[in-house]
Amino acid sequence: MNRIDRFRTLHAAGTFVMPNPYDLGSARLLAALGYPALASTSAGFAATLGRLDMNVSLEELIAHIEPLAAATELPLNVDSERCYAADAAGVSATVAQLAEIGAAGCSIEDWDPAADRIDPIDIAAARVRAAADGAAASGLVLTARCENHLHGVQDLDDTIARLVAYREAGADAVYAPGLVDLAQIRRVVDETGVAVNVLILPGGPSVAELAGVGVRRVSTGSLLSRIAHGAMVAAAQRLLDAGTVSRDEPFLSGALAQQALHD
Repeated sequence: MNRIDRFRTLHAAGTFVMPNPYDLGSARLLAALGYPALASTSAGFAATLGRLDMNVSLEELIAHIEPLAAATELPLNVDSERCYAADAAGVSATVAQLAEIGAAGCSIEDWDPAADRIDPIDIAAARVRAAADGAAASGLVLTARCENHLHGVQDLDDTIARLVAYREAGADAVYAPGLVDLAQIRRVVDETGVAVNVLILPGGPSVAELAGVGVRRVSTGSLLSRIAHGAMVAAAQRLLDAGTVSRDEPFLSGALAQQALHD
């Protein structure tokens, strides 16, 4: 099977974890650990450029994703924000282009940073439909995201209504990042009737607990990037303050580095 077919098969049954590398090295390290699929992270990639999330151009994303997809044999899902387009034709074109450069899946979200709001549901669903049109030729797996819970909108009924509308518009999977209550997540799974992705969060439900309520896919978002950068900053701060490096720092295993970073 090609990578798109393998990615679709992962969504068909069971629960899988799809961590989010932020560069080629982290992708290869995660692949060496045995994960079945990977996903990019818009915030993690932006941080490698010294920027905040949603401050990367489509051209920069493409330049990042093409080698990231080629870095491993694993299916790669792309965090493609709003698909970098204001109109339906542009959304479709972005999705098609991501498939052409090796992506197995991508996402589209309903938060509009320019307007500082969540898109009205009819506009958001139309954009999902355009993304599905762009994915049709390749079969790329399309995930539609409702950003309510990252932007202070805790209306679960609205979240579910949106995700159902996105499914009807052609999404293969749905995602409402920020949900941590298992009862709420179970409602999303039961009422959307499609593969659900959940963002794992510190202190939130475990993978086993998420699997228990029917979640198909678990991702890490920018978590691993922030942990990596946090460890670097903490070690650098200790070096600045005390002039020493601790033997307890979380050093990368030489054996894993040799296995993963071989090119």
